[in-house]
Amino acid sequence: MSGNARELAKKFDLARLTPEFYANPYPTYRALREHEPVKRLASGTCFLTRYDDLATVYKNTRTFSSDKKREFAPKYGETLLYEHHTTSLVFNDPPAHTRVRRLIMGALSPRAIAEMEGDLIRLVDGLLDTIATKDQFELIADFAAAIPVEVIGNLLDVPRDEREPLRGWSLAILGALEPVINAEQALRGNAAVDGFLAYLETLLARRRAKPGNPDRDVLTRLIAGEANGERLNEKELLHNCIFLLNAGHETTTNLIGNGLVALSEHPEQKLKLIQQPELIKSAVEEMLRYESSNQLGNRMTTEPVELGGVVLEAGTSVTLCIGAANRDPAQFADPETFDIARTPNRHLAFATGAHQCAGMALARLEGAVAISRFLARFPNYALRGTPVRGGRVRFRGFLSVPCATA
Repeated sequence: MSGNARELAKKFDLARLTPEFYANPYPTYRALREHEPVKRLASGTCFLTRYDDLATVYKNTRTFSSDKKREFAPKYGETLLYEHHTTSLVFNDPPAHTRVRRLIMGALSPRAIAEMEGDLIRLVDGLLDTIATKDQFELIADFAAAIPVEVIGNLLDVPRDEREPLRGWSLAILGALEPVINAEQALRGNAAVDGFLAYLETLLARRRAKPGNPDRDVLTRLIAGEANGERLNEKELLHNCIFLLNAGHETTTNLIGNGLVALSEHPEQKLKLIQQPELIKSAVEEMLRYESSNQLGNRMTTEPVELGGVVLEAGTSVTLCIGAANRDPAQFADPETFDIARTPNRHLAFATGAHQCAGMALARLEGAVAISRFLARFPNYALRGTPVRGGRVRFRGFLSVPCATA
């Protein structure tokens, strides 16, 4: 086994992944953690799999930069994808990152998120009512994917009859963040940014003419800026609205879908949560750890630095494997075990440090409400057929999960 694991780690190449890896990457991640935790790839990228190494990188924004201009220029060229991914919050360093994050966090205050719960419950219950009329249903399309697009749509007050393109745009833009993309994926991604920008320009014009309530309407809040006069410029505003819709969309869809599939595959844990619904918060944290919605992050070194005995020169691209770090036995007892009561559970699904996910409180609320109310309504739900994975390494989720209510 050790020899096989060593060979698995040696042959690992992020640019040449196998169908077996997409189905279950965790044996490979385990092999890398044990034998090559600071893995040099053929591309020159350094691939990290240990929890402590990721935590070190996340907390040192000076040495490990999130600015993607140098990395994305050869990947995207002078395109809208390049403009978007080098303008949005997640791919910038302080002070630009700090300024944009402060404006967004001001619109995602604990009070604002708490006020969303009632609407979220009504949304989830409505979806469950529709599912109850069917013998079989599609877990992703009928439930998991329908929730975040409505929540973020409400957050930005996008009219309901204008929300249909949002999911397709989001999937195309995020799909272009995969380590390797082809010409068709790039074309779809750029077309999606173009369509998104054109739509947002009209939405912004309408909102400026008729502002909403800044306590509930994030778009109005972002347009207005802070009391001290600080606000986003037009390009920052447009691209960070796209970022908000994208960041809150696929990852939350994956959390709900991954979580309900994991419960189905671990019936003793499913029964435990049904019998002890107060465990929903720790259950959501375990779902985030066990099957992290976002499996990879990226940084670039700004100066020579040593990690795990390996010296990285300045300008080294570093890939952070969140999926591997969240199963590191040095941090988690029995990390391959799905335990909804796990504590402590300091996973990295939302990163940590300056770039910790701005919307994590909202994602946790969506996951808790969606999964707890689904279980209460359909405790005997069961998979009917083989779930279809999304075919991505960065964002791990399902495209399709056929289910029955009983």
